[in-house]
Amino acid sequence: MTAVFSHGRLRLYLLRLLDDGPKHGYELIRLLEERFLGLYAPSAGTIYPRLQRLEADGLVTHTAAGGRKVYEITEAGRAELRQRAAEVTTLESDITASVEDLSALAGEIQTEVRGSVRDLKRELREATRQARWDLPAPAPTPRPAAPGESPLLADFDKRLAEFTVEVGSLVRAGRLSDVQLRTAIRVLDGALDGLRRLLR
Repeated sequence: MTAVFSHGRLRLYLLRLLDDGPKHGYELIRLLEERFLGLYAPSAGTIYPRLQRLEADGLVTHTAAGGRKVYEITEAGRAELRQRAAEVTTLESDITASVEDLSALAGEIQTEVRGSVRDLKRELREATRQARWDLPAPAPTPRPAAPGESPLLADFDKRLAEFTVEVGSLVRAGRLSDVQLRTAIRVLDGALDGLRRLLR
């Protein structure tokens, strides 16, 4: 941006914008921002001193309207624009090229950010999956025997809970393959079938 508006070129472009009609400072800032597709906007501290200098040089005047200074180009300002018409044309071309460069850069940054976000999401998913495997299984809560219930039933519930936690921990810690997991499931199914036969 500095290269485009170096050596008094912003001053010249402000005259060019005011040639289209009177404007207040923030309107000029907004027009410049639109011209640069929102990728650049000069600050008030950049625009207002230049407008004051243009006024001191007799190239613009201002009137107060609604608490704002509205700037208008003078005949001397128009004469300078005519005299520097070739510079204005070159400046317009440079601005167009700068906007294209900025747009391309913004596109590259956007693509890079999208890629980074995609990578981050993938890493977060993997970390979440890993955390699930690494989480210790909750410890079983012992259940006291109910009145009239055999104390062995409470002991059975405790052992069953411990068994579940232990098997879950072993499987998760072992990072078993699908084949090994299928085998472990068959072992559990076999134990369940054995218990069913026992209770018949």
